[in-house]
Amino acid sequence: MAGRPGRRDLILETFIRHVAERGYDQTNLGDIANELGMSKGTIVHHFGTKAQMLRELEDNYMSQRKRELEVIFERLQSPAERLAAMIYAAIFYQVEYRDATIASQREFVQLAGDPEMLKIREHRSDVQRMMQQEIRSGIDSGVFRDVDEGLATLQIFGSLQWMWTWFNPKGRRTPDEVGAAFVDLTLGGLLIDRFTLTALSDPTGRVPKIVHECMHEAASASQG
Repeated sequence: MAGRPGRRDLILETFIRHVAERGYDQTNLGDIANELGMSKGTIVHHFGTKAQMLRELEDNYMSQRKRELEVIFERLQSPAERLAAMIYAAIFYQVEYRDATIASQREFVQLAGDPEMLKIREHRSDVQRMMQQEIRSGIDSGVFRDVDEGLATLQIFGSLQWMWTWFNPKGRRTPDEVGAAFVDLTLGGLLIDRFTLTALSDPTGRVPKIVHECMHEAASASQG
């Protein structure tokens, strides 16, 4: 059984929730200290600055996303399945890691000129490259239409990155159904033969099931 989070983890967790709810600029270390019943100096002792907390948020969040996708890609081989899995996963993050997802996505432009943050955000670039490579692979294998894979990646990735502005985990449609709708629209525009689209966009199908399993597997591995 996992133990209670340490003081440092609790501070970072609270910071992430405040950023998700208020935004980075409106997040105040004094408010976090008051909520946790500690001094502001304790937070500074553990992290130094608010900017360092944002760096850790982004590093931890995107590193975990990369690990999950690596596990998913071991289970799924075709470009269409892998691309569908990346879409489902992006929706599931909005539920499983909601505060961190919102905080990361809404504050992507923060510290844009910070060399440390630029290095950390290579994780995000790696994930985009993984998507672009699968689109390219699908084109080369004759599964996808001959589109500009770079532009297609930006369109898909960009639309998923803004989900935090409208997605409601308790809405009328389940996360699996929302993911299926995205897959249907996205893959429907890429696939030359849409015969496999029904299976890919089935919210109870193989792909979302594998994504759920791999996310839980990656989470357990990181905690172990």
